[in-house]
Amino acid sequence: MAVKLQEPEFVYMNGKLTKWADATLHIGTEAVTRSLNVFEGLKGYWQKDGSFGIVFMRRHYERLLRSAKLMHLPCPWSYGEYESAVHELLGALLTKEQDMWARVTLFGVEGHWGVGTKSDMVVTAYNQRKEQPAPIKIGISTWQRSGDNALPYRVKAGANYEVGRLARIEGARLGYSDMILLNSAGRVSEATASCVVMVRDGVVYTTPHYEGSLESVTLDFVAEIAKSLGYEFVVRPIDRTELMIADELALVGSLAELVPVEEVDGFQLNPNGKIITAIRKRFFAIVRGEDNSLDAEFSFVPNDQIRSLD
Repeated sequence: MAVKLQEPEFVYMNGKLTKWADATLHIGTEAVTRSLNVFEGLKGYWQKDGSFGIVFMRRHYERLLRSAKLMHLPCPWSYGEYESAVHELLGALLTKEQDMWARVTLFGVEGHWGVGTKSDMVVTAYNQRKEQPAPIKIGISTWQRSGDNALPYRVKAGANYEVGRLARIEGARLGYSDMILLNSAGRVSEATASCVVMVRDGVVYTTPHYEGSLESVTLDFVAEIAKSLGYEFVVRPIDRTELMIADELALVGSLAELVPVEEVDGFQLNPNGKIITAIRKRFFAIVRGEDNSLDAEFSFVPNDQIRSLD
């Protein structure tokens, strides 16, 4: 079945709002020829007071800088310029009925093999339903996460998602919504675009970054929530078969948010376990401004920039 992708009215490109159809890159750029880009995904939520807040925006900016540094991709934009660009685009696209996910991408638009490299900051944004994600079925892929000396997993680069694309294609053939990537040692790395959280015997576990998982902003927040609820949160390697006998399992990311897993490689799991359910409840209460027990570090889109409020 063909998937219809969203085509928003505007993107932010070349320092201004640009029509979707006009947002193009030249075929000679390294962004096209060598997939030279790094990016961040930002999630924003309508608040109970009617404002619109984007969570952990500065943390995402700081990770963007780290990715750009490792890829020798210049990022001359300050935090204020980055924040302003995102606010301007979301202000033009927001509707009261839906939340929004934004992607801030640094594309290599000039240069050759690292000489004379210049970047453009491009922001795209897409409507997201307000409903919490439903449980999903996942598999374990035959494709592997690359190592730090191949394509570093701590770099949030478009090229790092090629293996995820192959794994998703594999999973679609098997009827799975997502796939787990293992590392070269056969242990759990992460899913194709999100991190893994596992519950066993009342303890919450996730994989360390050296096992091949992204340094996730959202996962750090989930760890804070788990600890605030009194649950032990442990970072350690996870074996493949542990996923199959887990008490609870979930995928975590800015786009995935916190989605429970009901099946992994044909093994049934409980998608309504009390620990993941409790973490999810507090997660969504905090990001919607209904619970201030933890700080989601909101960046609010100024109301006078939101066209739908005019």
